[in-house]
Amino acid sequence: MENANNKKGSFKGLLPLVIFLVVYFAMGIGTGDFGNFPLMIGIFLASAISLFMNSPVAEKKTFTEKVVMFCKGGGDDTLILMVIIYMLAGAFYGVASGMHATDTVTNIGISILPANMILPGLFLIGCVLSFSMGTSMGTVAALMPIAINIADKTGVGVALVSGIVVGGAMFGDNLSFISDTTIAAVKTQGCEMKDKFKANFFIVLPAAIITVLIFWFVTRNMNFHLEENLSYSLWEVLPYMVVLLGALIGINVFVVLISGIVISLIVGVSMGHIALSEMFQVVGNGVTSMYDITVISIIVACIVSLVKEHGGIQFILNLIKSKINGRRGAEFGIALLALFVDACTANNTVAIVMTGPIAKEISEEFDVDPRRSASLLDMFTSVGQGIIPYGAQLLSAATLTGLTPLQIIPNLYYPLLMGVCGVLAIIFRPQSKKLQ
Repeated sequence: MENANNKKGSFKGLLPLVIFLVVYFAMGIGTGDFGNFPLMIGIFLASAISLFMNSPVAEKKTFTEKVVMFCKGGGDDTLILMVIIYMLAGAFYGVASGMHATDTVTNIGISILPANMILPGLFLIGCVLSFSMGTSMGTVAALMPIAINIADKTGVGVALVSGIVVGGAMFGDNLSFISDTTIAAVKTQGCEMKDKFKANFFIVLPAAIITVLIFWFVTRNMNFHLEENLSYSLWEVLPYMVVLLGALIGINVFVVLISGIVISLIVGVSMGHIALSEMFQVVGNGVTSMYDITVISIIVACIVSLVKEHGGIQFILNLIKSKINGRRGAEFGIALLALFVDACTANNTVAIVMTGPIAKEISEEFDVDPRRSASLLDMFTSVGQGIIPYGAQLLSAATLTGLTPLQIIPNLYYPLLMGVCGVLAIIFRPQSKKLQ
């Protein structure tokens, strides 16, 4: 049972997370590369602090008792479910990539685009590709060479097409059913993927439409022809369609992902993209790609259990209560918290894992619908990740194009519009009926 004194809250209880954020951010800015300070090291640092510290508002416990509480935090059933879904999503992405489904989605889009729709079409392809793959980084890597080709042949700036690709990548990173951000958001807030998708989609739809109109206006008189042979097979998009339709219908996520993996293997082997002897290796590589975020998620949950015991989460709740009133204020609190932590970690999935439990407490305290809190977490971490110059997406785009992130930022119409739509949705959108 939670100690009653924890109702007082204590900033000291937040020290493990605060010190982690400060050290990680300082090391990233100081070295110019956030990869120079591995997230895992920072997480272990925060773990040590949480185990050795005591809080004035919590009953003093022995080190052994704190270790037991720490471990129990990592054994939460919702967390374990999230970890398994991470693994299945990674396996699906690994197999789908191995069967060249990424090339198929891109080639279909480029083949059917009229010349005056090449830029909005590139954005839409990025949206579809990232939504199908569940990864913004994979989308940037796959589309950027094509975007550079388009820029060379049309005369539009490379910075503009780079902004288009990154924007499309963040669309799917935010909404995809197999995105690790979506998985983390819905599992920490306790809602279904399809419900979060519906709530989230209608908030960001105006941003996507406005972005398409902007790019259409730029290319309305353009004449463009891509000479490369763009071959594709509709069979290669079948796994994506199965996963998408299954998730929208509401079929259990385990069934959906396992079906997608099996169908991807059948199609990949039958079409010769995956050798029969290599199919389990492809699955294993996909699962392995999710190891880091899986371990980080578990250890962060362990840390948060002690942060809560030390009154850290209650401190945030009390601070929010003193500054805001009602559900809309709480929603702004969740959005700002998510945006701030993403800016500090430069990783939207880690930001959601860290802020998810706090957002859950806020949503319960202020009667915020879990679909809403999950959407806000995913949206505003995606906004942050899409515009921070030291984020992996912009750094990858800059590396592939030879530009600097600061040259690309003015062309990031979609992430910026997504943030605007998120703010307007909090201010003006009627509150949805809360799930029981």
